[in-house]
Amino acid sequence: MNNKVLVSIAMPNEKDLEVMLEAVKMLESFGIPFEVVVASAHRSPEEMIRYAKGVKERGIEVIIAAASGAAHLPGMIAAFTTLPVIAVPLKSSFLDGLDSVLSMLQMPVGVPIATVSINGGRNAAILACQIIGLHNDNISHQIDELKISLSEEVAKQAANVKL
Repeated sequence: MNNKVLVSIAMPNEKDLEVMLEAVKMLESFGIPFEVVVASAHRSPEEMIRYAKGVKERGIEVIIAAASGAAHLPGMIAAFTTLPVIAVPLKSSFLDGLDSVLSMLQMPVGVPIATVSINGGRNAAILACQIIGLHNDNISHQIDELKISLSEEVAKQAANVKL
């Protein structure tokens, strides 16, 4: 695969990298070039808008955006691009992140974001890989292999269960 960035991971601050490392590791395992950016819908809205408007022309195909408390970062990014935006609700001290999930699920018509589980960076990256796999046979094959591996793991666990 070439080095052109295909996935952009956006998060509101650097402390969220700990959670988003699961997405980073998954994208690395698939060999998908990515970038990680810090963007804030509240503290630097002009920069966030510039980022959101510019990702498509840079060749990025999917955006993974994290947020806690509400859907502001993924929602605002989705408002300014036609690329798929995958939202990762982050666990917070208030409602353990359920507030984030609910706000992400309630986006208005015309500004959809796909939403994964709380702190679900790994699934966000897998979904990004599946989107890229629609036109990339190598990535599609790797997704198939991942699904086989997951199925084999379940079979192994089932065989270990003895009553």
